[in-house]
Amino acid sequence: MHEDVERCVRAVQSKDARFDGWFFTGVVTTGIYCRPSCPVVPPKPANMRFYPSAAAAQQAGFRACKRCRPDASPGSPQWNERADVVARAMRLIADGVVDRDGVPGLASRLGYSTRQIERQLQAELGAGPLALARAQRAQTARLLIETSALPMSDVAFAAGFASIRAFNDTVREVFALTPSRLRDRVARGRPAAEPAAAGESVATLTLRLPFRAPLCPDNLFGHLAATAVPGVEEWRDGAYRRTLRLPNGYGIATLRPLPDHVACTLSLTDVRDLTIAISRCRRMLDLDADPVAVDDLLSTDAVLAPLVGKAPGRRVPRTVDAAEFAVRAVLGQQVSTAAARTHAARLVTAHGEPVTDPEGGGLTRLFPDPAALAELDPAALAFPQSRRTTLTTLVAALAADEIDLGVGSDWAAARARLAALPGVGPWTVETIAMRALGDPDAFIPGDLGVRAAARDLGLPATPAALTERSAAWRPWRAYAVQYLWATGDHAINRLPAA
Repeated sequence: MHEDVERCVRAVQSKDARFDGWFFTGVVTTGIYCRPSCPVVPPKPANMRFYPSAAAAQQAGFRACKRCRPDASPGSPQWNERADVVARAMRLIADGVVDRDGVPGLASRLGYSTRQIERQLQAELGAGPLALARAQRAQTARLLIETSALPMSDVAFAAGFASIRAFNDTVREVFALTPSRLRDRVARGRPAAEPAAAGESVATLTLRLPFRAPLCPDNLFGHLAATAVPGVEEWRDGAYRRTLRLPNGYGIATLRPLPDHVACTLSLTDVRDLTIAISRCRRMLDLDADPVAVDDLLSTDAVLAPLVGKAPGRRVPRTVDAAEFAVRAVLGQQVSTAAARTHAARLVTAHGEPVTDPEGGGLTRLFPDPAALAELDPAALAFPQSRRTTLTTLVAALAADEIDLGVGSDWAAARARLAALPGVGPWTVETIAMRALGDPDAFIPGDLGVRAAARDLGLPATPAALTERSAAWRPWRAYAVQYLWATGDHAINRLPAA
């Protein structure tokens, strides 16, 4: 995108927010970089330079615009849509792998050498993994500075910086302000969050999660609320809430859909997990999608066009924990949504780690991880022997790291390993691919809701014929599924009543 100069210039001159996150504009006369929708008067085309990432713009010596805050724009849709090594690397960097394990850890996850990873990221993004992680740390620091009353020393280490000096230097370089000046600017307009009370171990931060319009919240939040596992998830006061298992502790996310953003409140036992918590919430809500590109293609189909026109901007409800979702997908095989929730709730009660909800809500446990579930007694599972075997085999494979379902996983390899497990058929594989792996082209033609919609819309009824017909919807078949599901009268299609 950033190499198409004419298209980029047109996007900047029209202040087109659809391109936010696709590229960044450096202005050579001011030394700043902006998102395409920046409200200031557009610079002359001769003074524009285009970059594929904020890190690349920073590498070129530009600092972030104080008006449009390009560092806080939606992420590029490419990293969720693509399955190649660069996209996998970007998903892992967003999940904090470089901060936790360094570049060698990133390369190991991807099965490449550090030199290969450096070269590929530099060639496509104009910045290596360390620069990309640094840009992310800068954004995390800004969030903590502006939304909390944490001491600056705590902000520095929570954002992932190795020293106070590196923190100060980076903030000044990227934002052209000192950390204290950044906080002062916010205090004049939007008061920072109150510090935690004495003895309180949970930090609560409030922020805005941007997205590309349009966004239809009905199926997105409706699906998460309708399938919520008691104790782990709940719909309360117009918001979806759930517990999060994070590298340094646990957290609770409260997510409320609003017209131009998703309001997010994070309660964390360790603020070092802020970046990862944000990344996982964005991924669960599919906020970095490009709904215009998706809907434009699906609207070329005469059958889907009326559905898209009625409620454009549907997202794919995903997950914050791929292993958790894989277990829940097996629990949901050939049973109702209510039954699947009941089975999952029993596992949570028996094996989930207790947590404290600072809001006094119904969130009481983390969903058990594969290691905890590997110790369960199959006889305690209230479903057929074949399903018990499927679940215990899956859990054992996940606990032994024999199946990688993480954000940087190889989608084809994950599908193959899942399909090799006893009792895991195409419906389970594609459901996990769609909602856990994040493959935008995952398709489940055998799903009862999809088949019912196909029948009512005059589409082919058999899975094979429907799969052939769905070729016109590629590479967005996971989104086509959302529009097909929306034709049914099911709780997943609507927000819960206030």
